[in-house]
Amino acid sequence: MSNRIICGFEPASVFRFFEEISAIPRGSGNEAGVADYLCDFAGSRGLACYRDGNHNVLITKPATEGREGQAPLLFQGHTDMVCEKNGDTVHDFERDPIRLVLEGNRLSAEGTTLGADNGIAVAMMLALLDGELDSHPALECLFTTEEETGMGGAIAFDYSRLTSRHMVNLDSEEERVVTVGCAGGIRSDLLIPVTREAMGERECCRVSLTGLAGGHSGADIHTGRASANLLLGRLLCSLPDVRLISIEGGSKDNAITREAYAVIAVPSVALASMTLLGLADEIAGELVPEDRDCRIACERLTEEETENLACAMDEASTARVLGLLANAPCGVLAMSHEVEGLVEYSRNLGILRTTKEGVRITFTSRASRESRLDGTIHALNALAGALGATVNHHSRYPGWEYAPVSAVRDAYTAAARAVLGGKMEVVAIHAGLECGYIKKQLPDMDIISIGPDMRGIHSPDEVLFLDSVERVWKAVARMIADWNVAR
Repeated sequence: MSNRIICGFEPASVFRFFEEISAIPRGSGNEAGVADYLCDFAGSRGLACYRDGNHNVLITKPATEGREGQAPLLFQGHTDMVCEKNGDTVHDFERDPIRLVLEGNRLSAEGTTLGADNGIAVAMMLALLDGELDSHPALECLFTTEEETGMGGAIAFDYSRLTSRHMVNLDSEEERVVTVGCAGGIRSDLLIPVTREAMGERECCRVSLTGLAGGHSGADIHTGRASANLLLGRLLCSLPDVRLISIEGGSKDNAITREAYAVIAVPSVALASMTLLGLADEIAGELVPEDRDCRIACERLTEEETENLACAMDEASTARVLGLLANAPCGVLAMSHEVEGLVEYSRNLGILRTTKEGVRITFTSRASRESRLDGTIHALNALAGALGATVNHHSRYPGWEYAPVSAVRDAYTAAARAVLGGKMEVVAIHAGLECGYIKKQLPDMDIISIGPDMRGIHSPDEVLFLDSVERVWKAVARMIADWNVAR
């Protein structure tokens, strides 16, 4: 690739690889292209490479001379990315490369997610495999797929192919944090059937709610950021004699929704607009600072637009949909009694869609305890029953519990303290990581998760701090240099 965007940061190979994979579309379920790239990389360097039917790729590199007796190290990250864009951004995630924007040490994308989650892990592993270090034990680098949509790659991989029992996952977002535990989760698709009828004398308008910060439904759930889906439901509940025609919000179940839209039929668009904007002024004072750019609009539809609409949902159907949006328990549902400041249980209403069958709603529930996930199944089953809806629970994945003894944790924290200075924070998090599933398959695997500073992941505000990448690379290199655990 010519005309590099990222210059002046070291090691240059990490940033070169990141630019190269950013040119390859790699949304969840579309990882074949990046898997081709990885296999070509391995083949051109004579490295052993295994690719499975899910496009997971394992590349191994032998130990350098004199280090053959040391325990091998496994590095792991995922190739897929969350594909989110601003409403006014023209971008086809199936075909278009990510358009990178560099400002000082901040790397972002033009109106879309950047894909540093988890592309920076891919780039760092490629640099390790490319010979960036002169001395190292045997290295195994596992590139998994579909992490963002249920960890399908990690679930499908054949772990008998791994020899290492010491693993560094590179899917975290704070350089001074070593993650040693994570939440499990489950996805739930709820379908509310609707009945439609003629709109009569009602007027039609489009209500839009935009400008919220959004974010990761695990890592950011405790921030108080508003969900556009839930807030839109609250707004529409304030309108008398309203009928829904369609309602949409969010495209990823694991992202806090930034934008939501509804087409509605009301007795008076002027009165509806006045009511909504008045309520918006009141709600503005409730929002956290990150959400203060929230914008609410109510636009009358033209006669031509109105003629092309489907019939409105009847009163009962509208009430069921808005009732769920106004009352479904979401956000932080419980805090841990054992780990101060840790969210133990949460739920996110990430996707809202009007289909031919009705209104489809997708929840992601996360919990540190398996019993909480069992509870969310029962709770959403009961909610669906009350609404005459159906619900399907799927993509459940396990959590990862803290291990009192960890050689890889000790080695990395010592290296990071030497490189960064000061203390390292060792934490369990509420977000889900593939570590939980890998630990379930290989109970004796010793695992940590690390990564450079990032902000706004899963949103077009995603930023990667390149100076932080440099520092985390140096800490990883120091850990590998000092690694002396026997095979």
